[in-house]
Amino acid sequence: MHLKSLLAVGCLFAVLASVPDAHAEERFPKLPLEQMTPAQRTVAESIMGTRKRIAGPFNAWLRSPALADRLQAVGAYLRYESTLPGDLRELAIMVTAKHWGAREEWALHYDPALAAGLSKELLAELDRGSRPRGMTAQQAIVYEFTMSMHRDRARIADDLFQKAKAALGEQGVIDLVGVCGYYAAIAMTLNLSEGVRRGEQAP
Repeated sequence: MHLKSLLAVGCLFAVLASVPDAHAEERFPKLPLEQMTPAQRTVAESIMGTRKRIAGPFNAWLRSPALADRLQAVGAYLRYESTLPGDLRELAIMVTAKHWGAREEWALHYDPALAAGLSKELLAELDRGSRPRGMTAQQAIVYEFTMSMHRDRARIADDLFQKAKAALGEQGVIDLVGVCGYYAAIAMTLNLSEGVRRGEQAP
């Protein structure tokens, strides 16, 4: 190869190296309050009134403020008002986070899961992809139900449905479905926001 050609190739690589990786920056940069539209700011203030800060998927969801408002209301119900006890809710959330490979969602709910009564050993086994040992009867049902919701696309076997209905009641079953769907939406949003960096594979 001629010297001029080598120099041209070298210059091309230098230019390419200077181009930032599109995934190296956040796909949805943080929205400062002063840069939000009135609709976004209204929803952001409502979110902060309940959750104190804009965290997790909410920054991305604010790109569609009407959707963000409705989703944060669903989340507030599921987390603070649903019929599910805290340990069952957090178990379903952690199973969902693990299924979707959403490490941020897992990290955000790790301490709440411990506070709700789930042990570090249980969470470690779940994180390894094992069926946790030492679960209560209700936790075991919620684990199996949530796993089947994601793995089997909500085609729950009748015997498992009847066990869940007996343990949680009809409202509890639907609240559990809501937890699975809502936190799957969070996981998808977080994974989308993070993207796949060059040279990496999606989890």
